[in-house]
Amino acid sequence: MPAQPKATLERLLKELGFDATVEEHTLEDGIFLDVKTEDSGRLIGRQGQTLSDLQYLVNRILFQQDQNVAKVTVDVGGYRAKARDTLVQKAQAAAEKVRRWGDVVELEPMSAFDRRIIYAALKDAPGIEASSVEVEGTNKKAILLRPKH
Repeated sequence: MPAQPKATLERLLKELGFDATVEEHTLEDGIFLDVKTEDSGRLIGRQGQTLSDLQYLVNRILFQQDQNVAKVTVDVGGYRAKARDTLVQKAQAAAEKVRRWGDVVELEPMSAFDRRIIYAALKDAPGIEASSVEVEGTNKKAILLRPKH
């Protein structure tokens, strides 16, 4: 039986006690599940951590059912789009500081998902070099921006 992303997420949300509806959209790189609920804050969690955990669980469950299933992205109330825009603005502002002052700028520790957004935003930034560094005591890494020589 093929994996059913929308039904899987709906069942999981119901078991967790959330009253929510899920819209499924097919994207080039996978499936997008948009959750509509009155209780979005609890589902998103602090800095999107609960949402990331929920997405991880859905993908693990689906992979157990069908190893060829497309990757699922879960969003609640447009949170991921807003967070992405904020990260892109932060990356651009940091890159501008590096260009203007020639200093190294360190962005706060973030998840691999967020770092990918930053790298994508800076891939064509002229004169900027970006690298990730371990942050002691966490499983996150910070990004250092420096002038490219």
